[in-house]
Amino acid sequence: MDPLQVLQGASRSSPSVGKPRLLIAGATGVLGNEVLRRLAGSSMYAGTQVLAREPITAGLRGVSTAVVPSGDPQQWPIAAADVGVVLFDPPRLFYDRERALWTPAPQQLPTLARWLRAGGVQTLAIVLPHAPGRLPEALKRGLASLDEQAIASLGFERLILLRSAQKPADPPGRSLPARLAHWMLGVFKYMVPSSEQPVRAVKVAELLAIALRIAPAGIHVAAPELVWQASQGDMAEVARRWLR
Repeated sequence: MDPLQVLQGASRSSPSVGKPRLLIAGATGVLGNEVLRRLAGSSMYAGTQVLAREPITAGLRGVSTAVVPSGDPQQWPIAAADVGVVLFDPPRLFYDRERALWTPAPQQLPTLARWLRAGGVQTLAIVLPHAPGRLPEALKRGLASLDEQAIASLGFERLILLRSAQKPADPPGRSLPARLAHWMLGVFKYMVPSSEQPVRAVKVAELLAIALRIAPAGIHVAAPELVWQASQGDMAEVARRWLR
C-alpha cells in the first residue's frame, strides 16, 4: 500500500456513527479545561460543542463552538446534543480563549437544564467546583442554593452530580495533641502528604469520564467524600461501587 495513503488514513478521524454528541457549558478554569481535554480527546463522542459568547477557534480536534447570546438560555436557539456537561469554575482572565467562553451562573442552571433537555440531551452531568474555597462569595452562595430537585424532575435518562471534593471529616473526640498537630500541618501545607491535599482537577475529570461511560439510568450523586476517596486509589473500582 502506498505510504501516503497510510498516512492519510491515519490522519482521518474514526467513524462517529452511533456515537453520542457532547455539549459542554462552562469549559473554563482548571477543571473545565481538564474536562474538555479528557472528554473531547476520547473516542466516546461523535463531536463536542462548547458554549461561547463569541466565535473562537477551537484548538482540539473534533471540538466546535456554539455561540449563544447572553441572558436567559430559554431564549436561545436549540442545539442538538445527547450528553450535556455543566461546570461552574470561573474563567481564568489571563486566558483569551476562556474569556470568550460562556460560563453559567448558578441561578441559570434550571433554565439551562431545560434548554439542554429540549435539544435532546438524555444524560446531564453537573460538576461543582473542585476547589470551592477559591470561588467568589457570590458564586459560593449561588451554588449553595441550587435547585437540584427541579433538575431531576425534567426527565433526563441519566443525571450525574459530582459535588465539591474534600477529605472526609475527622472523627470527633480527638485529643488536644492530635488537634494541635493537625493545626500545625494546616499551617505548613507543604508538609501535608498527598492524601491530605484537595483533589486535583485531573482526578475529578477522570471520575466524570468514568461515570459518563458506565453509569446506568437514574440519578447518581457523588458526595464530596466519595470524590476524594476515588482520587486516592482505584478510581474505576470506587466508581463501579458508587454506580452499582
